[in-house]
Amino acid sequence: MKIRKKAYADHNLIGRNVERLRKERGIKQKDFIARLQVAGLDINPTSYSKLEGQLRMASDKEVYVIAKVLGVPMEELFAK
Repeated sequence: MKIRKKAYADHNLIGRNVERLRKERGIKQKDFIARLQVAGLDINPTSYSKLEGQLRMASDKEVYVIAKVLGVPMEELFAK
């Protein structure tokens, strides 16, 4: 897995946890995006990368689908 090159921003609360949970499961970013798309979330790689990097806000639908695909309660995405 690649190491993050840029520092995290502060536009959402879930980006770091989404990235951590995805990597803990050994899922590549492109494969995770494909899973999100199959689950009904229309998201492109750039937009997803910005979400993980906390460079943009996350919508309620994104939070819901990401938690569902990761198999965790939504609250876990907000854990410190």
